[in-house]
Amino acid sequence: MQARKIGAAAATAVALLAARDLIQKKHALLRNFPVLGHARYLLETIGPELRQYIVTSNEEERPFSRDQRSWIYASAKQENNYFGFGTEVDVEHVQGHAYVKQRTFAADVPDVHDPQAPLPSAKVLGGPRGRAKAFRPASLVNISAMSFGSLSGAAITALNKGAALAGAMHNTGEGGLSPYHRNGGDLVLQLGTSYFGCRNEDGSFNLDKLKDVVAGAPVKAIEIKLSQGAKPGLGGMLPGAKVTAEIAGIRGIPVGQDCASPSRHTAFGDVDSMLDFVELLAAETGVPVGIKSAVGELGFWRELATLMARGDRGVDFVTVDGGEGGTGAAPRIFADSVSLPFRMGFSRVYGTFAELGLTDELTFIGSGKLGLPENAAVAFALGVDMINVAREAMLSIGCIQAQKCHTDKCPTGIATQNPWLARGVDPASKAERAAMYLRTLRKELLKVSAAVGVAHPALITADDIEIMNGDYEARTLGGVYGYKEGWGELGPRLAADLTAFLAAGRAVA
Repeated sequence: MQARKIGAAAATAVALLAARDLIQKKHALLRNFPVLGHARYLLETIGPELRQYIVTSNEEERPFSRDQRSWIYASAKQENNYFGFGTEVDVEHVQGHAYVKQRTFAADVPDVHDPQAPLPSAKVLGGPRGRAKAFRPASLVNISAMSFGSLSGAAITALNKGAALAGAMHNTGEGGLSPYHRNGGDLVLQLGTSYFGCRNEDGSFNLDKLKDVVAGAPVKAIEIKLSQGAKPGLGGMLPGAKVTAEIAGIRGIPVGQDCASPSRHTAFGDVDSMLDFVELLAAETGVPVGIKSAVGELGFWRELATLMARGDRGVDFVTVDGGEGGTGAAPRIFADSVSLPFRMGFSRVYGTFAELGLTDELTFIGSGKLGLPENAAVAFALGVDMINVAREAMLSIGCIQAQKCHTDKCPTGIATQNPWLARGVDPASKAERAAMYLRTLRKELLKVSAAVGVAHPALITADDIEIMNGDYEARTLGGVYGYKEGWGELGPRLAADLTAFLAAGRAVA
């Protein structure tokens, strides 16, 4: 009897659904195929999940393939991250694939067995310009800019604690310095166009508030964000529904009101005034000051290099973000087609400074899918001194690439402000995973350096890597990107200083 009632109820529900589908005029598919048409929408909804686990091969999926995600997950969990039975990459035919050329003999190679895998920056950040608080970053792999607001408090806590455990730095993102950033990790304070946490009521920049923020937290450097790879030249919008009292207090904005970030800065309006702003911040805080930008037209970079060549003003570091960057929610046109990919964009920026002999005068930081050993090795060969990792760090603490970051419905609680979802992130255990991922990436870079026969990734040159063009030819990395002799390499003095620094560290150990 009970079964009959259930069956009758189900049949009635199906009949009502069919009637509704036949009557409605919004969806032609449902009007023509009542009930059955819903299967199409269900499959569309779970399409990303189906492709992740059933349809695509281990190397096909984007933005991160299954093999890439598997390597990050295994590295973060201290599991076996090796792969067996050979490569799945079609090495004979794939165009653009990079190959590192190992050396048979080498005089001095790094220790690849230290579980901490210490790997400092090749340059002293702020040293060339004599900043009062110049320092050599202890890790050349650091956590990129992701704001509290875009990520949950639990996720920010995990990343900051992980950075502290790994001896790395953590960029606050443009959303301001939150309590979740105060868990032991050294910070890079990012200033976006809205100057969150350092602004007046009208949204203009407030220097006194900035000085208070820097003095009250372990801020090691300041990064002025001009643009990012996900949405270059586009301001953001934080809907009023997401502006909680906590976020409003951190950002210095009214509770419950939409907050639109302008697309350009108001504290300066050109390269000349930007350099004045940089020098003001450095003088008032003592910390190194740099810029972050995606790469579009090169006039900006040429003018910046030309003004810096005078020697009286300059940025301490440049963070180049590739157009393939993606933690920020963005319109599809911006995600797909605005700003250059990392390798092309960075090589053009580096070449602009190299033409004027300035590459030893500032630190180059790269971001945009560089948290994978092969991509990072190429970046260092092009002249990068440090790398920032964002989505890879998210993967290390549990992100499953659901691609729902912009919906506030992240199923793993990382990119959401939903308390019920965010509770899924255990900061203590996830911090250990973030730290282990950072250490493992450094260790992999040390292994690659040893294979090339050098003591540090910064000593890998653009001639040590070749880019394949299918079956037909291969060109050196320098040849592909038009590098001149010596480009991408440290100057003799810096190379000698780095070698001595590494030797002193090994002697102490």
